[in-house]
Amino acid sequence: MKPTTVIGFLGSTLDAAKFGPSRWNKWRPTVSICMQEDLRVDRFVLIHGSYHSRLAEFIAEDIRSVSPETEVVPHVMDFADAWDFEEVYGKLLDFARGFPFDPEVQDYLVHITTGTHVAQICLFLLTEARYLPGRLLQTQPARGVPQPVGTWAAIDLDLSRYDSIATRFAEASVESASFLKSGIDTRNAAFNRMIEEIEQVAVRSRAPILLMGPTGAGKSQLARKVYELKKLRHQVSGPFVEVNCATLKGDSAMSALFGHRKGAFTGAAQDRPGLLKSANKGVLFLDEIGELGLDEQAMILRAIEDGRFLPVGADSETKSEFQLIAGTNRDLVSAVAAGSFRDDLFARLNLWTFTLPGLAERREDIEPNLDFELDRFAEREGTRVTFNKEARERYLAFATGPSARWAGNFRDLAASVTRMATLSPGARIDAETVAAETARLARLWAGETLGRQCLEALFAAGQLEEIDPFDRVQLDYVVSVCRQSASLADAGRRLFAASRRQRSSTNDGDRLRKYLAKFNLDWNAVTGVERG
Repeated sequence: MKPTTVIGFLGSTLDAAKFGPSRWNKWRPTVSICMQEDLRVDRFVLIHGSYHSRLAEFIAEDIRSVSPETEVVPHVMDFADAWDFEEVYGKLLDFARGFPFDPEVQDYLVHITTGTHVAQICLFLLTEARYLPGRLLQTQPARGVPQPVGTWAAIDLDLSRYDSIATRFAEASVESASFLKSGIDTRNAAFNRMIEEIEQVAVRSRAPILLMGPTGAGKSQLARKVYELKKLRHQVSGPFVEVNCATLKGDSAMSALFGHRKGAFTGAAQDRPGLLKSANKGVLFLDEIGELGLDEQAMILRAIEDGRFLPVGADSETKSEFQLIAGTNRDLVSAVAAGSFRDDLFARLNLWTFTLPGLAERREDIEPNLDFELDRFAEREGTRVTFNKEARERYLAFATGPSARWAGNFRDLAASVTRMATLSPGARIDAETVAAETARLARLWAGETLGRQCLEALFAAGQLEEIDPFDRVQLDYVVSVCRQSASLADAGRRLFAASRRQRSSTNDGDRLRKYLAKFNLDWNAVTGVERG
């Protein structure tokens, strides 16, 4: 059994008694806790005011006499007004935040029999919100003949009716939402409402969360902040494990996710725990979950429903308790219809689904994110870089204007700020630096638009999304070269010039023909013209 720590107020009335043998005929709630036959108390954190220090010493001495194994830790907490909800809640919240809780090692009981009613309600609320990661403890005297032991019970009450300090709860919720946004003062109303909902889900539910949205919209960063918020509330004790499912291909995907036993396949020289096992007691973030194969999806479904899965080559299942956060830039509804994503897994993930908008849909948030990226650059490089007034106005006018596509979303913005900060003279971004950067972004987005339009003309609706972004970039270049070449052989020579010099390519045209065939394309389809 884990050691038990009790946290409670000294009862200035209930715990008081005359010094002498007669006090042992009276029920005193704080002392009675340590007299229970079926409750071992290893440590008692006794909260009291300075005025009651003598009574606290008296009670501590009696606890030591009936329970020598109990360590009494006095904690002085003075209130100007013990009936002021705001003051009492605030000081208890500060106490909870500063206390070295470790729920994996110790059990905690929060005693709510003593103290003022205000203090008891505040202890209720802090325990429900997991700032105090324990169970509530209620004690009462025995009925009938007076005796000092009484009874105890660990309780779990519905605290929803205690709304006397709803304002403080609202403030805590705003604080948590700001935490999820990395402190960025975002202005987009729809985005802010979504973050508020995510905050409620994060602290009240262990069900899977699905984050949808385009690449670079911030899914990975938000998943990590959800984990950090849950860790702050003592809801997880394990690590944050992140994996990009697009990098898991073939037989290695099963091993990476679920682990393997030594000798399970060629090269399995030793046991491997796998990512799901590594995430035990923590949060597992599966980015681009739509890229997983159907077999891996089935195993993931079993793992999140039952907490069990079978490592490769194992004879028995292993366990792992984790919360799943999944991310994707794909349309999973279409993927389910196409048979490439399991409908039962999607149904399990679709309880809490949030779609993160791209930066172009949140142009009012570009300015606060610009300042955030400058702060990140200063932390990373140790140099504080700022805009002059004219340069800032010019950049924001471009960034929030209709011509700014922000195709890469926040990754584009982060890269843009890094370039300007690095190239700025004297750690001051001027109008000339801004002009060069906005021209660079315009060229970048113009090239991406042209390339995508070029590929979209070659594929039916939705087919282009089935091609990995890495392959799309390469294919776009190949198609561009083909359209600038006189023949298939000419295009092959241009594309494989280095291989030809190294004499590793013997038939450039055939090699190009096979490459195009991978995407169900041929020379005529790519060029639109019959050529020799």
